[in-house]
Amino acid sequence: MRKRLQAQQGLRVIDVGYTSSANINYLTGLGHSVFLADLVHDACTGNWKSGTDEDGNLVWNIEGLLEHSLKFSGRTFDVVLLWTTLDYLPEPMVAPVVAHLYSAMNPGGQVLAFFHTRTQGEENEHCRYHVTAGDDVEAQLVQPFPIQRAFTNRSIERLFAGWSGHKQFLAKDSVSEVIITR
Repeated sequence: MRKRLQAQQGLRVIDVGYTSSANINYLTGLGHSVFLADLVHDACTGNWKSGTDEDGNLVWNIEGLLEHSLKFSGRTFDVVLLWTTLDYLPEPMVAPVVAHLYSAMNPGGQVLAFFHTRTQGEENEHCRYHVTAGDDVEAQLVQPFPIQRAFTNRSIERLFAGWSGHKQFLAKDSVSEVIITR
C-alpha cells in the first residue's frame, strides 16, 4: 500500500480512524486528498440504538450511522485505511459498512485493514494508526473501546467475498494485515 501511495498522485483516501495529523500531513504531502471518518468513536458513542426486536436484541440505526459518518456526496475513493475498525463495531454494522465502502470505491481501489487474531490482551486496545514513510505503521492508544470479535481468515474471506481479491499477512502483536481489492 505504501508503494502505491508513493507511486501515484491524486488518489482519494479515506482514513477510517481516530484523526491523525501525521496521516493528513503524510498523505496530502504525497498529493492525495483525505477524507476522515472516526467510525468506531461514532458507532460506540453515538445514539445509534433504535430499540430492541421481539427477541430482545438491540436494533441499530445503521443507515443513520452511515449517513452521519460515511457521507461522501457522490465522491469515490481509491484507498481506504480501515485499520482495526471492524473489530470494534457492533456486529450488525460490520457487513453494511463493508458494502458501503465497496460502493464508494473506484474499481481497483484497495482497503488496508488490520484484524485482531484474539480478543484478549493489551494489544487489543483501540489505537490510532499513523502511516510512516517506511514499512512500519505506528500505533497510539486512544479511547478504550472494547473489542467485539476476532475475525478468522475464513470470516474475512466471507466478509469481502464480493471483492475481486485480497492478500493476507500475519503481522506483529496478534494482528492480521489484509489488503483487499475492489
